[in-house]
This record gives sequence, C-alpha cells and structure tokens, in this order.
Amino acid sequence: MSEPLRIGVLGAARIAPMALLRPARHAPGVEVSAVAARDVAKARRFARKHGIPCVLESYDALLGDPAIDAVYVPLPNGLHAEWTLRALEAGKHVLCEKPFAANAAEAERVAAAARKSDRVVMEAFHWRYHPLAERMIEIVASGRLGRVRRIETSMCIPLPLPGDIRYRLDLAGGATMDTGCYAIHMLRHLAGDEPEVGSARALESSPRVDRAMEAELRFADGRTGRIECSLFSAKLLKIRARVVGDAGELDVFNPVGPQIFHRLTLRTAEGTEIERFTREPTYAFQLRAFERAVREGAPFPTGVDDAVANMRVVDAVYAAAGLGPRGQA
Repeated sequence: MSEPLRIGVLGAARIAPMALLRPARHAPGVEVSAVAARDVAKARRFARKHGIPCVLESYDALLGDPAIDAVYVPLPNGLHAEWTLRALEAGKHVLCEKPFAANAAEAERVAAAARKSDRVVMEAFHWRYHPLAERMIEIVASGRLGRVRRIETSMCIPLPLPGDIRYRLDLAGGATMDTGCYAIHMLRHLAGDEPEVGSARALESSPRVDRAMEAELRFADGRTGRIECSLFSAKLLKIRARVVGDAGELDVFNPVGPQIFHRLTLRTAEGTEIERFTREPTYAFQLRAFERAVREGAPFPTGVDDAVANMRVVDAVYAAAGLGPRGQA
C-alpha cells in the first residue's frame, strides 16, 4: 500500500516517544499523524517537540477523525479498556499499552468487542517481538533443558514516586500492574501454558497499592514458577528470566530492554553458551508487527486472548496477596 498507516496518540504520555514516535521515524509505512490530550496546551507542546502535524481538541475528536487509521493508547491503566472500546466503536485499529485493562473482566469485554470487529487490537508487550524473546522460547521448547522444573521471572525497577499515577488505586496502579504484568507475561510465554497462583506477598505503598510483589505459581504438569516485581524495594534493578530443567538451565539478563544491554546464557552438559542479539529496539519490532497485522492480517502473539489470560493471572496474584483486583471496591 502506498499510503502510510496513520496513527493517532491518545494522551501526551511519557512512554509515547520511546514506544511509538521514535520507531515510527524509521518505519516508512507508518505515520504518527495526530495527538490529543485532556490538556490541549500540553498536546500542542508535545506535538511541537515531536513533530506531530495535527493536534485535536479531545480524545473523541481524534477517534472521530476519518484520516486516522489506528490509535495508540498509553493512558493510565484504568482508562485502557474504556478507550480501546471507544476506538473499536470508531472503527480504529488499536495498539494498547500494557496492562490491557484494570482487571480480567474488563479485558474480557474488550476482547469480545474486538472479536466482533475486523480491527486489530494488540497489547504492547514489546519484549515479545524481539529476536531475543523468540530465541528464549525456542530453547525451552526444543528440549535442550530436558524436563523443565521451574521458571522464574523478575521485573524490578526503581520508581520511588508516590505521587505518580502508577501508585494510584483509582487509576488501577500498583507494581504488579506496571512491572509485574511483564514478569507474568514472560513466565506464561516461556511455559507455553497458564499457571495457577499458589501464594503471593505484597509490600504496600498505601492501602491495596503494591510497591513490590512476589508470587509462587504452579502448572498442571508439575512445573513451578515464581514472579517478582517492584517499583520501590531493596531490589533496585532486576530484569531477568530463568528456566531450570533436569538437563540444563537458561538464564537471560534483561529480556525486556535488550537494546540497552542483554545476555542469554545456556548451560547444559555440553558446556556454557552465551548469545547476544541485535540492539535494535523492541519497540521497532513491535511497530512493524502491528503494521503487518493491520495491512496483511499477519498473526501476532499479544492479541486479545493472550491479554485476557495475562490479566487473569494478575487478578489471581492480587487476590492471593489479599489486595483484590484493580477496578473493584
């Protein structure tokens, strides 16, 4: 197709430049053509800074613009479901930031609407589109580790900003929503199956808002798992995936941001192998996958069924920790 895929951005979010605007500059078939924010002045400043040609007066105005083919939704967690549904009603394709919704029930409603439409809805788990992710999953599935016994994933980062939206219960905040959804997603995709949550323990920044979470999980075939995540804890920075089998071990440092630095280590009876991959950003691979899905109907791994499954585990972790799912009183 000669015409670019024209994407509008809902909200002048801090993640948008890294997740969409910079990759789009190197994607000839994609154009970020408009932005809207609740504060129009902020949207204008954002557009000037990033070279976005059009500022619309409201989210509804952007969704109603026939020149927009797709929307990127980087709004606070509690608004993801609402605006993805509205985008679908307006006939737009959607790239929605993780987590997909405030809870699994919301995710199911969005998934049902997506299935009834002919639009693409992709959850922005960008890590999954990088060649490093493909290699991790390939190694586990190949049998080189033997029978897998345990999978452990971590996503701990330092974000000690209590006033930030990530700490607001009314906006579906919490560490498990922000970084934990990555750890859960990695564990699920490495396992190729859905886990049950056995136990969970949270450190709270305020009532029902977790700043850190640890959870033990299990699979029907006897494998066990563990996820840990934090926005503010003694574990300042830990982004890792580890898979232990009876014939080997896979250890991956920084599978979420391999463009910064990463290392894949495979240990078996044959010895230790270390692999590294392209430093091209995960977001560039994700954007190309989104474009192919829209233009060609190409399959992709982070669709609505996967999003619902991930949110079910997020809800189960919160329930096991005694905090209850987000979006519920």
